[in-house]
Amino acid sequence: MKKIAVFASGGGTDFQSVIDANESEKFCEISLLVASAAGIGALEKAKKHGIETAVFANSDYPSPSALYGELSALLTAKKIDYIVLAGWLKIIPANFIKEFKDRIINIHPSLIPAFCGAGFYGLKVHAAVLEYGAKVSGCTVHFVDEVPDGGAIIAQTAVNVEDGDSPESLQARILEEEHKLLPYCVKKLCEGKIEKRGRTVIVKD
Repeated sequence: MKKIAVFASGGGTDFQSVIDANESEKFCEISLLVASAAGIGALEKAKKHGIETAVFANSDYPSPSALYGELSALLTAKKIDYIVLAGWLKIIPANFIKEFKDRIINIHPSLIPAFCGAGFYGLKVHAAVLEYGAKVSGCTVHFVDEVPDGGAIIAQTAVNVEDGDSPESLQARILEEEHKLLPYCVKKLCEGKIEKRGRTVIVKD
């Protein structure tokens, strides 16, 4: 069974969705939660489910390369197969991405390539969607490469923008879909049912 590490920076609702799906139908071993700061909600969720945790805060390291160097050593020691970014609000260095090439996936709260890239995270994404007047948004799970939100797309779910939406209301509806899409993609990845051919990704039944 494949071992995954989940990276989170906030409350951990996407992380919880993977936990719940995996408890319902065991498809992976959630070996580690990596948190970007102490005291975040994701840590409590990991503790509740007996999942090992590690905190990698910027303030504890002299540089990003030092942080990700130590993190890489930990993941290698624990024989982690895949990394799942579930609200990880840090830019990952290129050398780390190359080391774990095609083994890192991320969920983003828009339909990539719209409203994505550096600076687009959290409510900022949904505010930008509304400001632009887009009629459809959604969420995307993709492989991670050196370009922020630029990796090959695995799967997407569309969500209609409704009249009178606020960034918070749109976020809430998209989050419901994230909680379905991310576990689905993690399951398919761990079952060996995702085939990547350059930018084309095939998800098998």
